[in-house]
Amino acid sequence: MKKIAIIGSSGGNLFNLGGKNPQALLGEIDKQAESASIEIGAIQFIAAETSMDQAKDSTKAALWFLQNGEVVHSSSKTLEKVNGEAIEHDQKIATLIKQGEIDGLIVMSGDPTGANTQTILASKEKQIPIVGTGGTSMASIQSIGANVIATSGTTGTTNKTRAVSFITSLSKVFNLAYRPVLGSVNNQVSNDSGGLKKLNIRGIMMSALPGFIAMAIILALSKIPGLGILSDVFDILIGALPVIIAVIAAKQISELDEVSIVAGVIAGVLSVDGGIIGGMIGGILAGLLVPLFFRKLVEWRVPMTTVNIVAGGFSGLIAGLLVFYFIAPIALFLGDGVKDLIEAAVAFNPILAGAVAGLLIWPAIIGGVYHAAILPIVLLEMERTGNSFLGAVDMVGLVMVAAGINLANIIRPRDKGEAAVAAPGFVINLSFGTFVESAYPFMFSSKWVFAGALISGGIGGALVGLFDVRGTAYVPTFTAPFLANNSVGFIIAMVVPCLVAFTITILANQFSKKKA
Repeated sequence: MKKIAIIGSSGGNLFNLGGKNPQALLGEIDKQAESASIEIGAIQFIAAETSMDQAKDSTKAALWFLQNGEVVHSSSKTLEKVNGEAIEHDQKIATLIKQGEIDGLIVMSGDPTGANTQTILASKEKQIPIVGTGGTSMASIQSIGANVIATSGTTGTTNKTRAVSFITSLSKVFNLAYRPVLGSVNNQVSNDSGGLKKLNIRGIMMSALPGFIAMAIILALSKIPGLGILSDVFDILIGALPVIIAVIAAKQISELDEVSIVAGVIAGVLSVDGGIIGGMIGGILAGLLVPLFFRKLVEWRVPMTTVNIVAGGFSGLIAGLLVFYFIAPIALFLGDGVKDLIEAAVAFNPILAGAVAGLLIWPAIIGGVYHAAILPIVLLEMERTGNSFLGAVDMVGLVMVAAGINLANIIRPRDKGEAAVAAPGFVINLSFGTFVESAYPFMFSSKWVFAGALISGGIGGALVGLFDVRGTAYVPTFTAPFLANNSVGFIIAMVVPCLVAFTITILANQFSKKKA
């Protein structure tokens, strides 16, 4: 197995681009090296508490090094003392290189005339391949005749993109197979898995939900006398929704940190005319293109700063232009079609439409259909008006019904242990408008409670249709009516199914206790 050494410091510009977090910086290099079957044989990394551009001898710093195969660091000392310790490690690494135990070198904001002198001279003598960042230091290393195979500045780079660049260059010299690992340290995902396999529409929608809730809050505030000026903010937020979706989609697929985010923003801005469906398509395309450009440019040994600019900028631009000129009209048509279908069903018979939605919403969430199908429809509705018919059904048919079931099991449970289980769920139901799964234990243990949940949901949905309510869940229940188009109607539609579910559960528990 090939072995490499890592030397350098947290640097000046590097400090602001990952250098101030040595654990993450070194961990990313180790992850990528492992993917190429390269072992890290030595580390000498000086981490200061401020940028080296402003650092003084008295600046606090620590030395990171390898000890018994583990990355460790010294206690915090002055930079002057740490530099003294670093010189000792410099000599040790130089000896390893001369003995042929180190095959390559990574330098980040190194000090070839100070703390890294012996290592650099040994590397020149043995002509081992060197890669690194830091314009001044790398130029100095090249000038003495060392075997520098790839160099770049730090501007526009991240821990991940630098690590991928380093290991790509070294693995080619070592003739090793290497596929960049683009997942997080705790959730490693190789490029071999394919970008589309990482796509999770439910995850994208759930991650984007705070943006939709923020829009609903602004809509509610704009209705307060004197705050009508916020209607302009609401219009801006509607336009921002495709950008939010695009960024999340691009980052989910490519996982190249800031590069993915930039590509997603560019694609999202150009996809605004396609609505949130257009934004999602733009983000997906950008996410697929980012690693493609990135990998090819790194293989061609393009400087890392340029790699990031091209990968992020061009990927977002190409994806966004495709949506802007070709996909946006189709995406907008599909999105409007879904919303128009909901409106048509409500217009035909609002009470029936609400009752059916409320009756089916529990089977939908239990069967896993809710987050995959219903939530996207809710967000499509909210994109147009800031609130949603199905969003209101969600609140009354799921959240309030769950709250009623939990409350019944707090007041009159079948046994005392169930009250302790129900109490946290009830608090979360009312405080945050979510965690309807808290009612599952009671629904699955009693067919009467389960039937009561379906009946209560149907009643709540019918009331939503009767009062023509548009609202949202995922907010505290006491604030939900203020985010709806009909506050009084929403309050009635929330309270009634909660009481029905509560009553049925109380009776079911009482009957069960008598039977026992």
